[in-house]
This record gives sequence, C-alpha cells and structure tokens, in this order.
Amino acid sequence: MGKVIAGATMSLDGFIADRKGDVSRLYPDLEALRNTEALQESIRTTGAVVIGRRAYAMGDPDSYVNDYEYQVPIFVLTHAVPERLPKQSERLTFTFVTDGMESAIRQARAAAGDKNVTVVGGASTFQQCINAGLADELHIYIKPLLLGEGLRLFEHLDLEPIELEITRVIESPDFTDLRFRVVKGN
Repeated sequence: MGKVIAGATMSLDGFIADRKGDVSRLYPDLEALRNTEALQESIRTTGAVVIGRRAYAMGDPDSYVNDYEYQVPIFVLTHAVPERLPKQSERLTFTFVTDGMESAIRQARAAAGDKNVTVVGGASTFQQCINAGLADELHIYIKPLLLGEGLRLFEHLDLEPIELEITRVIESPDFTDLRFRVVKGN
C-alpha cells in the first residue's frame, strides 16, 4: 500500500496565498514547475489525489482531463456535489466526497492501489489531513519569497506536537523541496 503524502508550496514565512488569496507569486511559471524532477516523481508515484473544493475550482475543472498533472482518480473534499460534473476520462475521474477527510483518504487509497495518495490544494485540506493523523509524509516546497501576510499553511493544527523526520532536501534556484516522514506513535 502506498503512502498518504500531503504537499504544498509556501513562502519562506509560511503563506500559501497572499492576503487577497492570490497564489501567482508562488507559481510564476507552472510549465517550468511541471518539468521539475520533484513533480515528475510525484506524478509517477501517485495513484489518486485528494483535493479541496476551492483548489479544485481555481481552474476550469473541464480542462483537468487534458491538462492536469495527475491523470488519476481525483477525490474532491466538499460540502456539496456540484450540479454539473466536469469532463472525465478513463484515467482521470472525479468523486465528490461530502463525508469528511477520512472517507476521502479511504476511497483514494482503494483507487490508488500500491501507489501513493497525494493530498493537494488549500490550507484547510492540508490541515484536516494532518489533524486526522492521516498523512504519512509532508512535502513542503519553499519558494524564496516573503509574502508578509496571507493564508498560513500551518495555522490551525490542533494536535499535540508532531514529530517529523527529514527524509530528503532538494535545492534549486526556484524552491527548496523539504520532505518529512511523519513519526507516528506506537
């Protein structure tokens, strides 16, 4: 069985969006990001994605079938299923999960088989995964940028301190990729 990997890109001061909710400063060149070894590795090892509703709706969901990096089953964590479902393909499907993070992860694990479940999109989704104790690894991409204010990635963690073990650090001019294993209690 694969791992549950929660990943996000943030500024050095811990923000995943500026005060207006804009993420463009963190992702100035999406095409260059797609060509990084870190993302290519994630694409190869991911069997399913869990994404928050706001992150899902940031782009045109109909374009995901041709353009989204992860051409795998996608589980959208939401309070309500949209009236119009997006385009899907044989590889990329959407399941709208209204009964919580645990259910989304359980369904994604079943769909992923031996591959990983990648949790992306939004501080709330990331925090729910951490708070539920479901993440096996954290992949944090730090952009060399200070936003000063905005949406913090680690703002609403309500657990006891979480011990992490550094498993990998990759440096590039555009970001530093930090990977951690979540040390779980016995």
